[in-house]
Amino acid sequence: MEDTVIKSIKGEEIISVANAARWDLGTDFHDSIIESIYEDASRIANKSVKQIGEKQAYSFDLKIDKIVTSRWLGFPLMFLVLAIVFWLTVAGANYPSGLLSSLLIDKIHPLLKNLAASINMPWWLSGVLIDGAYLSMAWVIAVMLPPMAIFFPIFTLLEDLGYLPRVAFNMDSLFRKAGAHGKQALTMSMGFGCNAAGVVAARVIDSPRERLIAIITNNFSLCNGRWPTQILIATIFIGGLVSPGLAGIVSAGSVVGIALLGIFFSLVVSWGLSRSVLKGEASSFSLELPPYRPPRILQTLYTSLIDRTIIVLTRAVVFAVPAGVVIWLVANIHIGDLSLAEHFIQWSNPFALVFGLNGVILLAYIIAIPANEIVIPTVLMLTVLSTNLSGVGAGSGVMFELDSVADTANVLHAGGWTLLTGINLMLFSLLHNPCSTTIITIYKETKSAKWTLVSTFLPIALGLIVTFFTTQIWFLFH
Repeated sequence: MEDTVIKSIKGEEIISVANAARWDLGTDFHDSIIESIYEDASRIANKSVKQIGEKQAYSFDLKIDKIVTSRWLGFPLMFLVLAIVFWLTVAGANYPSGLLSSLLIDKIHPLLKNLAASINMPWWLSGVLIDGAYLSMAWVIAVMLPPMAIFFPIFTLLEDLGYLPRVAFNMDSLFRKAGAHGKQALTMSMGFGCNAAGVVAARVIDSPRERLIAIITNNFSLCNGRWPTQILIATIFIGGLVSPGLAGIVSAGSVVGIALLGIFFSLVVSWGLSRSVLKGEASSFSLELPPYRPPRILQTLYTSLIDRTIIVLTRAVVFAVPAGVVIWLVANIHIGDLSLAEHFIQWSNPFALVFGLNGVILLAYIIAIPANEIVIPTVLMLTVLSTNLSGVGAGSGVMFELDSVADTANVLHAGGWTLLTGINLMLFSLLHNPCSTTIITIYKETKSAKWTLVSTFLPIALGLIVTFFTTQIWFLFH
């Protein structure tokens, strides 16, 4: 007789009926099969729970799960893990970023300028190619590569270890109340490294409606390109409110607060979308909590460095090069006595002030759509250009950063920046359009120009609304 194979409830164990002699194929066959299934289920359960007297001794996995998925400890531990990951990313990236910046900007950039001068390259061509295109590419690589090379391997290790499904488990009830999918927590977490990667990660969500919600709201996760802006502005304007001994803690707390505010907006917008243009109930799903296992180091490095870091960085560089050209051109093409950049700044200042910002910030974010990493260098260059500061920077259209936070603060204060400007910039940095790499990724994932436009302009509208009300409240109490 042919073997009869029946899968057990675990899906991996099987029951094989080798011959009819073992079980009578009459009335006892059904009972025998049921009995075998129960025996098999009992054996599987005993791998997790054993009776010792009147107490239960849980397996190693279950002991950990009792803690990491606890109602009281789950969320604090989750935020602690994410905080450690962010700290390792930011702190660990400082030194390699400095090395790359020193190599690409401090050494190679002057060499290229000297080479261009030695072959009598026209000044405007040297400016476009070296001060514009090359310098923008160099900034993106120096600022973007080290954090991604740290964040993505750590994130992938947590994924392989089995912790990320526990994050989704903890966040499931919140996202379900918002009409979204519990797995959106995973895409949101990935967005803290790169929003483009977070958009791609939404593929794990089967429901098209809920996948679209996850894609649209992923921009509310602070990507690594926005962390430097948040940290610098918080250090100057928020940390400056307290004594030097407390400045670091207060600054870090304000940046964490902005990140948590992003999670809040992600839930609120998900709730709004699920009850309007993307109306529907949250789909039910069975979330498998895989066993904890040692991470596969080689596969982790390949997945994080090749599939994520290099691909995302390549896309960012492709868009950063033309952005650098635009930056140089608007700073060096003049109409009358003013450059195009100065004309725009003066024209947009009255509008920007309504939102507690200024024309420099608006122009910087328009130019820096290809990459958030070049926002601060662009802001500093435009501030020096518009205020005619002498002895700072390397010329019109040449992006730069200052080694000292105090020197950076002096430039921003000379540009008329106040505490309100700093707070609203932190809010607008959270709530503004995705970078061009993320926009292209959204279009590739959705195949829809409509939803790509919604994903692009919805954060801008929300950012302007929030900064407007922040400004009104500020002036109400000052």
